[in-house]
Amino acid sequence: MTQTIAPIPQMKLSEKLRYGAEAAGFFTLIGLFRILGLDGASACGGFLGRNVFYRASASTRARNNLRAAYPEKTDAEIEAIVLEMWDNLGRTVAEYAHLEKLSMLGPDPRIETANMHLTDEARATGKGVLFVSGHFANWELMPFAATQYGIEGGEVYRPLNNPTIDRWMVRQRMTYGPKDQIAKGAQGTRRIFTLLRGGKAILLLVDQKTNEGVPAPFFGRDAMTTPAPAALALKLGAIVLPASLERLRGSRFRMTVHPPLEFAATGDSERDTLALTIRINEKIEELVRRRPSQWLWIHRRWPKPGDTPRTRRGLDAQALGGAGVRVERDGSSLT
Repeated sequence: MTQTIAPIPQMKLSEKLRYGAEAAGFFTLIGLFRILGLDGASACGGFLGRNVFYRASASTRARNNLRAAYPEKTDAEIEAIVLEMWDNLGRTVAEYAHLEKLSMLGPDPRIETANMHLTDEARATGKGVLFVSGHFANWELMPFAATQYGIEGGEVYRPLNNPTIDRWMVRQRMTYGPKDQIAKGAQGTRRIFTLLRGGKAILLLVDQKTNEGVPAPFFGRDAMTTPAPAALALKLGAIVLPASLERLRGSRFRMTVHPPLEFAATGDSERDTLALTIRINEKIEELVRRRPSQWLWIHRRWPKPGDTPRTRRGLDAQALGGAGVRVERDGSSLT
């Protein structure tokens, strides 16, 4: 399938000016990071993360999330996690200028892998494979490594608000990762079904809050979670294969594939979808706990007091982060 990048939509003059200014600043920063080279840019990004981003108000949200998740940790331990989180995020931003160098191939590979035999075993079944992960280290690199390993399929992404930056990001992902970039939405859902039914892979991040989700435990508190990966796996018999990325040092990483999630369906689609969603959350939490400073604690992952979730009890209007996956009570239809 030949994929084209969507044109920039019509915008008001005020939007053009605002998005144009944002894009100018973004590409200026990318240009400066290009001049520094990969290792220099990553180090500079880490410095900015520790000394500039760290002072942003989002750090307060990170501290609050961490205290709720780890009530046993001291303030000093929480602060160390927040600081390293910003170091990682700053490096990740800077590394966008050098995505072509972040590879598992070549004489100086930047990505090493672990447990790739699990991928081979899953693909050998002929079933579709759902790679589920979260915002670990430089999360953009997992689809790159998967593509370089020969995994065929598509990557699900949430379009950025700024259409110019979004088009640039999609081009980068198509160049170095899967050619099939699937924007969240009804059309994207149909493409996901086609790929999974054809025994291909879908790579997606499942750790963000979605208002159209269901409450599922995450670090001891209910978090609004998309049930779509579970619903897709149950409906199509796809294998759910967790994956994670870890920053080893500087701009060097390890991607690890974890054993597939075992799940025995009962035939009750509503109950099974919720139970498998909870199982996915448990796995993501386990991976976060291995090195919490490499996960994005600045997410608004848990509802605030007074939030009213836009959801239906029967999972009959759930979305892949708003992607339009609609699972009816009998699990039989898709809209």
